[in-house]
Amino acid sequence: MIDSHAHLNEIRGIKLDDVVNDAKAAGVRKIIHPCSCPQDIEEVMEITDTYDNVYALLGIHPTEARNWSDYIEKKIIAYSKEKKVVGIGEIGLDYYWDKKFIDVQKEVFIKQIELANRLNLPMCIHDREAHQDTFDILKKYNKDSKVVLHSFSGSPEFAKECLKQGWYLSISGMVTFKNTVKVKEVAKMVPLDRLLIETDTPFQTPQPFKGNANMPAYLKCIAQEIADLRETSVEEIIEATEANTEKIFTLPC
Repeated sequence: MIDSHAHLNEIRGIKLDDVVNDAKAAGVRKIIHPCSCPQDIEEVMEITDTYDNVYALLGIHPTEARNWSDYIEKKIIAYSKEKKVVGIGEIGLDYYWDKKFIDVQKEVFIKQIELANRLNLPMCIHDREAHQDTFDILKKYNKDSKVVLHSFSGSPEFAKECLKQGWYLSISGMVTFKNTVKVKEVAKMVPLDRLLIETDTPFQTPQPFKGNANMPAYLKCIAQEIADLRETSVEEIIEATEANTEKIFTLPC
């Protein structure tokens, strides 16, 4: 299995060696670690340098958009030459936490899309309660970069529009929650060749492990829930999502 989105640097109270070793023991071969804050960049790079099966996404989360600068952009460009930097992320829009600086979020989102295009890297997209604006900006400004909508939370109808654009949908632990009807419907209908899975560690802990911080070791629980919803084998979900993640992010061995 490949965990396409895990914030290892945000885990508290557990040794990272144990987290990575537990993931390997649970069948998670590779982990993709996105950035959120400017101060995450060095930490994420240090973690990817430490563990041979961890890869980096570099970018600024929309709630950090006011901290974007030319210096941060230059830092991302410099690090993008490293072979374990496999994409730009997580970037996007978030209208849940703070609606006071939406224009800044949009501006920084566009800048990071254009950066991904220039660097010929795929993008990991954060979209929380901003579906239409996220869609419109991606459709207008993205040229050739592959797009992964991380922890997809939109409706099946919105999912179909995203799929028409050639984008990929990543399903997180939300699919195991009882009240996430839309996510379950999307997990059932997305074509296997457009599907990814993720834990979003340490957030969105799958239902069987509720009360604990989420971990990459819990990824199979998510794959199993999707398999059950689709009435197929968990092996089919794992095989498809591994192939998709390898292809999108060109993960080196």
